[in-house]
Amino acid sequence: MLGVILGAGVSGFAALAESALTPCLIALLFLTFLDIPFETGLRAVRDLPLLAVTAALNFLIVPLVVAGLISVFDIADPLLPAVLIVLLCPCIDYVIAFTRAAGGAADRLLMLTPVLMIAQLLLLPVMLWAVTGERLSIDLPVRPLVGALVLFIIIPLTAAVVVRRLARHTPRLERPLAVSARLMDPVMTLTLLVIAASVTPRIAGSAGQLGTVAVVFFVFAVLMTMIGWGVTRTLHIGPQRSRAVIFSAVTRNSLVMLPIVRAITGEGIGPAGVVTQTLIELLVLIVLVRVLPLLVPATAVTENR
Repeated sequence: MLGVILGAGVSGFAALAESALTPCLIALLFLTFLDIPFETGLRAVRDLPLLAVTAALNFLIVPLVVAGLISVFDIADPLLPAVLIVLLCPCIDYVIAFTRAAGGAADRLLMLTPVLMIAQLLLLPVMLWAVTGERLSIDLPVRPLVGALVLFIIIPLTAAVVVRRLARHTPRLERPLAVSARLMDPVMTLTLLVIAASVTPRIAGSAGQLGTVAVVFFVFAVLMTMIGWGVTRTLHIGPQRSRAVIFSAVTRNSLVMLPIVRAITGEGIGPAGVVTQTLIELLVLIVLVRVLPLLVPATAVTENR
């Protein structure tokens, strides 16, 4: 709320927030990675059920849901490409932090991010073509996707691994590491403020045209939460992995896709549609951090199943 007020009411604050967004995300992800036990996270590479469920939800179920939504809601160009691109791509960055905050298997989801990134890069043109009934096919620029993988995953992940290794041999680093764990909440709060402040002016300038897509984004998040919950409950994959799968199904790659949408549709309503999704998604994720542990309780019975 404070981010929205500052972004809309203080001249120049939105531009400042936009310039601070990437550093805030990198700091947030670094702190997240720093607290992840990579020794257990490496098991995700061999966790075929988790990989299969996550991939199936993101690249089979999500396109079906998106196709259904655009058939029900009338979305015209240039908003339609923006809506499709952002909804068809799973998040690779702050989904890790939110999954961790909800007690999900953030370590295992982290190890799947390169797979999700490569898969969406290869499959997005096909999904766009299929969802729109062969009407829409877009050649995507690869550089923003690779750049996001380097900035938001490789750099903070490498830094976290180096610091953890140094801490093993340097007792003096143990206390700073303990302090860094307590920084997670304030850095997450700052990141939410910065995102909200940076996107608010774009939404405010096109509010009248964004009502329908705002409803689409909210309905998508609710549907994918319930579908993800139903699928993971049916397959009995355990509470931590279930929460990670649900967060992956709900959270979209909006911050990475924004420059791609801008390149395709130009400035204006297309990018405004993407940042609308960002803001709605953040509100949903804040609620899910509290609600998901209730939907998927960490009980011994659930684990045994």
